[in-house]
Amino acid sequence: MSSNRKLGRAPITAKGLDYDYYWISCPRLERIVRKHLEDVFAKDPGQAPGILRLFFHDCFSQGCDASILLDGANDEQTADENIGLRPEAIQTIENLRALVRKQCPRVVSCSDILVIAAREAVRQFGGPDFDVPLGRKDSKSFNTSAATNLPKPFFKTPDLLKSFTDKKLDATDLVALSGAHTYGVSHCGSVFDFEQIIPFNRSTDAPIEPQFSNSLVGKCPNEDSPATIDLDIRTPNKFDNMYYIDLLNQQGVFISDQDLAYHKDTKEIVNQFASNQKLFFDKFANAFVKASQLEVLTGNDKRGEIRKSCFAPNDGDDGVSSSLLHEVVDSATASN
Repeated sequence: MSSNRKLGRAPITAKGLDYDYYWISCPRLERIVRKHLEDVFAKDPGQAPGILRLFFHDCFSQGCDASILLDGANDEQTADENIGLRPEAIQTIENLRALVRKQCPRVVSCSDILVIAAREAVRQFGGPDFDVPLGRKDSKSFNTSAATNLPKPFFKTPDLLKSFTDKKLDATDLVALSGAHTYGVSHCGSVFDFEQIIPFNRSTDAPIEPQFSNSLVGKCPNEDSPATIDLDIRTPNKFDNMYYIDLLNQQGVFISDQDLAYHKDTKEIVNQFASNQKLFFDKFANAFVKASQLEVLTGNDKRGEIRKSCFAPNDGDDGVSSSLLHEVVDSATASN
């Protein structure tokens, strides 16, 4: 459980979101999510980085709309970029929806639950505690090709910066959100250059410490190896700033990580975060909130709804009671 102080609220840039959105309609929402995840993470700590990854992959595809949770032929989960998403983490979001629905009207979206859960996945493993704005709706459809918007593990920093600036995120946001690799694991297929199928060949671009390289090759002699690799070799089960220490010691697992420590636009930020965990936490929280507002569906946007199940769009009737309650919530938050 995190003992860190709660950080100040980051600016809201997306119309329709509010920090007190469910104050009337579901005031215990965050408590319900927090308590359930305490039990989940105690039994399966790996779900924390799994949920955080699910959040990023949702938001960076077609926006924070829970489209990544939808089941269907060629859904987003089948995209190459989403290989390795944990089914248990996906199920946990649906379990949370069912728990929330028992105590609140059907006004809470799966996309909001995913955002809260991702924040908890950070907070409960030693990371920063911060508020997240809420009020998203769930998309009615998915777009498999949208997964191509996701940054790749073999991207160099210029490619990463373009991916982020396309989303109106800057270099500090890039380095801070990359810090999510301070816990969790990678499958062997992700540490190979998907274009060249050459593992750990980084002497001329993103250098790698020889002994560390040998240990990775031992675990992943080829892309089909079933082994997993800790993304942070120092504190793999804790959300802290040790990831940046790894990079300074040429022990980043992905090329996309290690190159941050050498590129002119990011290397100083890496150094700052390595020496100042509080600064990292502040910048991570701010970047998280910015990312959580990407292309959200809110208010009366007809492309959005409150799903009855996180895994399927509704059958055309979003429910009169749900619609009326949203009007009450929107009016209440607008007057605050």
